[in-house]
This record gives sequence, C-alpha cells and structure tokens, in this order.
Amino acid sequence: MSTILIVVVIVPLLASLTCLMLPRLSDRLSLGTGLVQLITGGLLIQSLASGISHFHELGGWSPGLGIALRADALAGALVLLCAIVSLAATVYARRYFTCVETRYRFWPLWWLLSTAIYALLLSADLFNLYVTLELLGLSAAALCTIGAAKTEALRSALRYLMLGLVGSLLFLAGVSMVYAEYGTLSLMALAGQIAQTPATLVALLLLSSGLLVKCALVPLHFWLPAAHGSAPAPVSAVLSALVVKVAFYLLLRLWFELFSPVMTSLFATLIGGLGAIAVIWGSLRALTAARLKLLAAYSTLSQMGYLFVFIPVLAALPDEETRQLGFGALVLFALSHGIAKAALFLGIGVIQLQVGHDRIDQLAGSAQRFPIAFFAIGLAGVALVGLPPSGAFLAKWSLISNSLLTGQWWWMVVTLTGTLLAAAYFIRVLGAGFVTLGPEAPVKGVGVSLQAPALVLACLATFGLGLGAASLWDVLAMGSAGGQL
Repeated sequence: MSTILIVVVIVPLLASLTCLMLPRLSDRLSLGTGLVQLITGGLLIQSLASGISHFHELGGWSPGLGIALRADALAGALVLLCAIVSLAATVYARRYFTCVETRYRFWPLWWLLSTAIYALLLSADLFNLYVTLELLGLSAAALCTIGAAKTEALRSALRYLMLGLVGSLLFLAGVSMVYAEYGTLSLMALAGQIAQTPATLVALLLLSSGLLVKCALVPLHFWLPAAHGSAPAPVSAVLSALVVKVAFYLLLRLWFELFSPVMTSLFATLIGGLGAIAVIWGSLRALTAARLKLLAAYSTLSQMGYLFVFIPVLAALPDEETRQLGFGALVLFALSHGIAKAALFLGIGVIQLQVGHDRIDQLAGSAQRFPIAFFAIGLAGVALVGLPPSGAFLAKWSLISNSLLTGQWWWMVVTLTGTLLAAAYFIRVLGAGFVTLGPEAPVKGVGVSLQAPALVLACLATFGLGLGAASLWDVLAMGSAGGQL
C-alpha cells in the first residue's frame, strides 16, 4: 500500500516532463493529472484514517542512505489540501491564460511546483527536504513571472527568489550542523538522539530561521505582499494556500517531533508573540490596502500568524489527549485558510481579468456584474474571518478555549482582535462591490470553468470543513507532531 507515496510524487513529475516535451497535450494532461492527484490524496487520507501506516525506501537502500518517503495524518491532510487546491487552480488556469504560448510555459513549471510540494510533505530525510525546498522556491519564483508585463512583477519575483535562496541556505547550514553532530540526516534515526548541546541549538536556530523566511513571519515578511500581489491569480492562490503552509509544516516537524527535547516554553512564547504581531500588523495593512490582491496577500500574513499563536498554547496544554485535539484544531485552521485563500485569489482573478484592475475604490458594481465570483469572495471571507459554520470558526474556538484553559488569556485577545479586523477589511470589500452605479457597460462573458473553482473552494471552506469537522477532527488529531508536544 505504501507504493501510493511513490504515485503521489511521480505523477506530477511525469506530467511536468510530458508538458515540456509535448506542449500540445498539456491542457488535457493537466486536467487528468489533477484528477489523479485528488483521487490519490483521498485514498491516502482514507487509509491513514483506518490505521494503515505508510513508509517506503526508494531503491531498496538501508535507512539513512536512500530516499525515504513516509506519511502520517498530518502529511496526508496537507497532501489532500494540495490536491484539492491544485485541481481547482488547474481548471481555472486553463481559462485564465488565454494565450496558448503562455500556457505552454506555465504547465511544466506548475507540475514541477506540485512535485516539490508533495515530495517535501512525504520526505523523511533532512537533505531531501533541503532539495525539495530549493525546487519549490525556484519553480514558485519562475511561475510568478509567467505572463508578467510589468517591471514591478519581475522585480517582486526576483526578490522572492533571492529571499527564498537565503532561506534555503540557512536551512542547509542547519542540516550540515545536524549531520556534523549526529552523523545522520534521517528523521527516524535522529528521533530520540537529539540532546541539548550548543551545536544542536545552533542547528535549530538555523533551520528555524530558514523556514521562517519562507513562512513570511514578521519581521521576515516583506517579500510576500509584492510577490503574492503581482503573480497571476492561479499562482497567487497556490503560493498563499500551499507554499507558505508546507514551510510551516516543516517547522511543526522540527519543533515538536525532532527537536522537542530542546524546545522551551520561552521559545514557544517568543514564536507566539511574533505570530500575534503578524495577526495584527497583517490585518491593519489589509484594512488600508488599495488593491484586492494586496489585501489578500496581507491577509495571508495575518492568517499565518494564527498558526504560530497556536504554538505556545499547545505547548502549555496539560495532557496528551488535549494536546492532540488542539493539534487537530491547528491543522483544521491551516486547511480552512488554505482552501478559503485559494478561493479568494481565484475570485479576485476573475474580476481583475474582466475589468483590467483590482483597485478597491473602483469596485462599484462588481457584485452586479460578476455575481458568482463576488459571492465566492464573500464566502471565502466568512471562512477567513472565522464565522460559523466554517472550519476556521471551530479552530479559533478551540484556540480561545485552550488559551483560557492554560491561563494565557492574551492569546484570546489577539485572536478576537484579529477576527474583528478581518471582518472590517472584508466588509470594506463587500461594501465597495455592492455599490451600484446604474446600468453598466456590457462585459465579455465569464465562463463557468473560470468562476466555478472559486465558488467550489469557498463552499468547501465555509460549509464542508465546518459541517464535516466532527468526522475530520479525529483524523487530524492523529498527526504525529501533535502527539510529541
């Protein structure tokens, strides 16, 4: 059954190579690849929920020498998130890029990025994680330039590339320190060996710093708004929904699975404090943003901050069962944000593609002209604010409850303040869009395949994850990192 791990990684890689060599087949092949990945991701999470473990050593090498793949509930949940968002964005991109030559350049990089994400989620070796991080950064930066005609977009992509390389080099330096200290890079071999030595602490600092750059946690956030705000809509959707999430996934693995013996409450509180600053700062910048995509990008800064606010709360919970349930809430929040943020960017892309801009002060009449896209934006806003019945509401409720349970009431204040600010900037957008200026000039028709992905994702984030959370929560709580807090 563990061969499913190979399928998850190999299928998008083969799709990337095929799209490069046979570009005329790329549109249909990409749709088929997205469907295969969704089915495979569903089968993987179903098998994990039934208690089947997944581990595979490629090439038959002994542990520590070959490329090892493994999956638990945490990895499986993010694989499924990647499959859902990728399929929706793939359907969307087939209509979004009207130029055939642009699509021919887009698809190989698109599936290369997907390969890097899947490989990163399933890798069980620190060096392989570094390789996938590099591949992820290079392909994401290249995708940001697809169809770019403005100098600012190219400049943002270059800044993204440079900062990504800095983060990868910091991560590689940390990997080198770990190998020098312990003589292996296998995550399973390292488990239980980590001791509180100066070299270990330096390695933890380097690894964490590199990944925090890629997560864009304040104060390392300055590259994200421009990169996400200027990239093509399907690329922005994946950057905000997936790319920053997989970096956070690695931090969870490092902090609470590998380096748990050297983690301290002071470190967790510091990380939570930076997350709290991100929640408030990102929300305030979103509230004053002039463009829709910049608002969505700053919203990503804020929403990522919540994930870091979870850290000190989980670390202070009194027993393993409560911690695992709290960890399930963290993963539920990550899934909800990923799907809702992808829906938001895809909905914004419809409006931008039709009217030629995304300025908020010129949105008057948008709800009338693009009702499906604007409804998707509104539903995504419900999930991102954290209103019922969304999955984010349940996750925030858990965060607030656990904050009070552990006596850390200040995290509750941060959560409620961020929620009110998020409601304010979405009300600003909806208010601008629902202003009517009388009869509008006719616009060219917007196909269902361009609008449906945003609406489906928004419904899934708002209703699917919320109403289905009871059956989903137990699976999410099975993530191994949660049990090691």
